[in-house]
Amino acid sequence: MDLGTLGREIAERIAPDAVPAPGWWIPAALGIALVAVALPPLWRLARLAVTIVHELGHALTGILVGRRFTGFVVSADMSGHAVTVGARRGPGRALSTWAGYPAPAVLGALLVQIALHGWAATALFAALVVLVVSLVFTRSLHTLAAVLGTAAAVGALWWWGSPALTALLTLAAGVFLLLGAWRHLGAVVSAGGRGDDPAQLAQLTPLPGWLWSASFALVIGACSWWAGATLVPHALGLL
Repeated sequence: MDLGTLGREIAERIAPDAVPAPGWWIPAALGIALVAVALPPLWRLARLAVTIVHELGHALTGILVGRRFTGFVVSADMSGHAVTVGARRGPGRALSTWAGYPAPAVLGALLVQIALHGWAATALFAALVVLVVSLVFTRSLHTLAAVLGTAAAVGALWWWGSPALTALLTLAAGVFLLLGAWRHLGAVVSAGGRGDDPAQLAQLTPLPGWLWSASFALVIGACSWWAGATLVPHALGLL
C-alpha cells in the first residue's frame, strides 16, 4: 500500500458516518456497560480505562492552566497518579487536582453524543492519537503496557470495525465511563484517604473535602443528565 492509498484509507476512516438509526445496538451497548461495571471480575479489568482518563484529565487540565506535565503512573491495583510541575499552590494547582474525577464523566457524555450522531470513527482516531502521545509520559512498565494495550484495542476498532460495531462500542464506552465515574466517586467518598483528591484540595484551599466531593457529584450528575437527555429518546424510539 503506497502513501497515497494509505492517506485515503485514513481519511475515509476519520470521516463521520451516517447518523445511526435506533436499533438493537443501543440496548446491547447499555448491557455491555452495565455488566462491565456491575461484575467485580470485569470491573477490576475495565476500570483501567476510568483510571487512565482520570489521570489524563489531571494532565490536560494542568497543561491548560500553564503547568508542565511530566508523566503518569497506573498501578497494578488500577489506581494511579499524574505529575504536573508548577506552583505548589494557587488556582492552577487546585484546578488540575480537581479535574481527575469529573474527567471520565465528561468524556463519557461526549462519547454518548458522538456515538448517536455518527462521529464514532472520528472520535476513535482522536482517542488513538491521544493514547499514542501519552505513551511518552508513562513512567512504569505497567503503565506502558496498560496504555499500549488500550491504544491497540482502540486502533483495531477504528481500523477494522464496521460502522455499526464502532457506534455500539463507542456508546458502550461512554455509558461505562459515566457509570465508572459514579463508582469511582463512591469509592473516594467512602474511603476518605488523606492522599485522595478531595483531601488534597482541602489542603490547597480553604474549602473542606466534602465540598469538593460534592462538586464532583454535581459535574458527574450534569454529564449524566446530558447523556441521558440524548440517549433516552433514541431508546424510546425502539418501543
